[in-house]
Amino acid sequence: MTPSSRIYVLHSIPVWLEQTLTWLYTQVSQLPDEIESHVVCNRVANLDQFNVPNIHDLIVAQPAAQRIAQKWLRVLKIRTYAHMLDQIIRQNHIQIVHSHFGNIGWQNLPTLRKHPLKHVVTFYGRDVTYLPQADPIWHSRYADLFSDVNLVLCEGSHMANEVIKLGCPPDRVRVHHLGVSVEKIKFQPRTWTPGTPLRVLMAASFREKKGLPYALAALGEIQTDIPLEITLIGDAGGDAESQHEKQRIMGVIDQYQLRDKVRMLGFQPYTRLMEEAYQHHIFLSPSVTASTGDTEGGAPVSLIDMSASGMLIVSTTHCDIPEVIRHSETGLLAAERDVAGLITHLSWLAEHPEKWPEMMAAGRAHIEAEYNAQIQAQRLADLYQAVIHEH
Repeated sequence: MTPSSRIYVLHSIPVWLEQTLTWLYTQVSQLPDEIESHVVCNRVANLDQFNVPNIHDLIVAQPAAQRIAQKWLRVLKIRTYAHMLDQIIRQNHIQIVHSHFGNIGWQNLPTLRKHPLKHVVTFYGRDVTYLPQADPIWHSRYADLFSDVNLVLCEGSHMANEVIKLGCPPDRVRVHHLGVSVEKIKFQPRTWTPGTPLRVLMAASFREKKGLPYALAALGEIQTDIPLEITLIGDAGGDAESQHEKQRIMGVIDQYQLRDKVRMLGFQPYTRLMEEAYQHHIFLSPSVTASTGDTEGGAPVSLIDMSASGMLIVSTTHCDIPEVIRHSETGLLAAERDVAGLITHLSWLAEHPEKWPEMMAAGRAHIEAEYNAQIQAQRLADLYQAVIHEH
């Protein structure tokens, strides 16, 4: 491949990379060779899991004296994220800046307007629903972004429609499914013998939109009819909102006297999550629209991973989840906050283990067709090519 046929893409994100954003690592690392990726971030995290070439971070590992000097350069606004972004664009012949999250795309605008390049922005959820509701200024900020952006990517059709409602021209919006490394996820259909414990896994940060109290209430209601073993992976952050949600979660556990049935493992790396997945029968993930307006926007990527692994899924009709999990075909979906619906679905699965193989096979086939990371990475590269060549 000649150098001129390469496309130079800069990915902009505040932190490369939080544990909850595994899917972004997959997206960038799987891009084909014709794409040379660079990452610009404020700081790095978890590089032992998510290392990629060409990471440029503002807070770099340095001797103490140099760190202090860099801190004062940032305080005095001599060395800023915008300055570094501008520098990396110039030094690496960047043709496309891919801003991950809509608010980051808006923040990057002043710098990008200095350069003859293309701007791609992916919205992921909180930036679509929560920000404009929390602060109306984001309506005008997004109008500014949409007047300049070349392409806006969304996980599914629901999110795409929400972005269009915010004012983005429909011809600039594309649905681009997130991918998982399907070839690395062993398909192992679960089997269960009635009368033995039904093992249920939940994995999510402790946020209202994850719906964990409703999941636990449903499990609490069926525990006398079905023997259960429950695992909860995830935890609260340091903020008041997630700490409050943790109190709600613990309150439901105590209300239904579930402490002896629930293993709480806290945050875990992706490898441990998948190890646990193969020891469980059902993945329960009932997302809801939070009181703040926060939503999944698209769908939790954990649903894609679990369905690919041969696991049964019980979730909700929230946002783009019905595109990932097809109700009654590859999983079962209840309405948001519908504890009775979750009970109905969990009970039906326990009553019909003979239906499991067909549902699990259909789930794997759907993920292979629409959420394969290698295929989606090539599709993303094709979108980059189209953007570069548009007038």
